Amino acid sequence: MGMDDVFARIDAEQIGENYFLIGLINRFNNSFQAAADALLDELSWKQVFFMNCVALFPEPPTIKDMASLLGCSHQNAKQVSSKLEAAGYLQFQRDAADGRKRRMALTEKAVRFRSRYEAASEQAMRRLFANIPDDAVRNMVQTFVRLIENVDAMKGEGHEDDRGL
Repeated sequence: MGMDDVFARIDAEQIGENYFLIGLINRFNNSFQAAADALLDELSWKQVFFMNCVALFPEPPTIKDMASLLGCSHQNAKQVSSKLEAAGYLQFQRDAADGRKRRMALTEKAVRFRSRYEAASEQAMRRLFANIPDDAVRNMVQTFVRLIENVDAMKGEGHEDDRGL
């Protein structure tokens, strides 16, 4: 059953576009993760994404840096980084200025892994965004940045009495 068949049977107006959009985001995330996991050999998509994010930092990031970037808990970032370290994809070193901080860096094994999948990754991105104009992608990026800012603000407000999220 294709998505068109599924959408034809759903009354999106019943829940409103905002809720429907959140559902679509979750649907996309699940589908993308499953497709990416199927393409990867030894690592999950989340582990590869974590490594890709480590590579974005100009200096080796801390677990706190990674948790902040990924929007996850410190514990979750530590768990993923520990698995990658145990598998030989990450290494930790003490911060030169503050010995309490541990910074992570990709190992040669991680660099080789990323290089091995680079062409397939670029091809997958071209296919994924094939029929989507650049300005639509820019608008989605801006929208998601705002949504992330709004979620972060909601987390900061502490919704002890309102658990409707």
